[in-house]
Amino acid sequence: MEESNKNPSKSERLEVLKTYKMYIDGKFPRTESARYYQPIVNGSSLGNVCLASRKDVRNAVVAARSAQAAWARRTAYNRAQILYRIAEMLEGRSQQFLDELARQGVDKVTAEKQVAESIDRLIYYAGWCDKYQQVFSSVNPVASSHFNFSTLEPVGVVFTVASRTCPLLGLVSLIAPVIASGNTCVVLASETCPLSAITFAEVLATSDVPRGVVNILTGRIEELSEHFSRHLDVNAIACDRLDSELITKIQEFASENIKRVKTYHQDWSTDAAASPYFIQDFCEVKTTWHPIEQITESGASY
Repeated sequence: MEESNKNPSKSERLEVLKTYKMYIDGKFPRTESARYYQPIVNGSSLGNVCLASRKDVRNAVVAARSAQAAWARRTAYNRAQILYRIAEMLEGRSQQFLDELARQGVDKVTAEKQVAESIDRLIYYAGWCDKYQQVFSSVNPVASSHFNFSTLEPVGVVFTVASRTCPLLGLVSLIAPVIASGNTCVVLASETCPLSAITFAEVLATSDVPRGVVNILTGRIEELSEHFSRHLDVNAIACDRLDSELITKIQEFASENIKRVKTYHQDWSTDAAASPYFIQDFCEVKTTWHPIEQITESGASY
């Protein structure tokens, strides 16, 4: 008699899909809404990916705001050390990134180029951490008896919408200049290719980056755009390759509290995609006046 309790063959097994969590305040929570989606590439599911909610956005912004002042107070040299450490850790896990880029439909040559350039880009911005002030700051000529200095300060919390078409290099190219100057950020990963962002969060968690400096969410831009655009504790927004209708919507909501919105349509694989001007995009100019001591003919100073 045929046995009815035979083990199913491998082809009959149900695949157990990995659940990819978000990265908030140095931890890896699931979404509070308990929702998820399954990105499909070449007919195969990439796994169960969290669908972030309004509360997840709020939690990530709170974490970023709490970390911002302490991160900005760190020396430029120390921020450079940490960015360099991220590059080291990314290089150590390069094979995992190559495998995940392949799963997301990126061909081998492009994947290898993305990983190598992502490492180089982190090192590039590590080098600029203690140099951009010298380039963009100035001593200004004034008619009165004062010294007048202009220096750059971080804007605060930057919400970043990562590239949909360049899942690793585009992500790194936006995060690195934002945090190099002392900003903290909340990142919305590519909806269609989120794996690189989630694995990059694991790199951040082991790279001396203080918790809350970078927070990574997964979900749908159409659902979350109003929440982060109107959030009063988000100081700036960086968007990559969004359609004009969505950008207009974000700009309208952001205008309610004069939030800075930067939109990029950049080919991140070119030399022009690495520039200290991307650091300047998320800095404010602070000007300080200092009186010059004047000596009278009698020798008195005032």
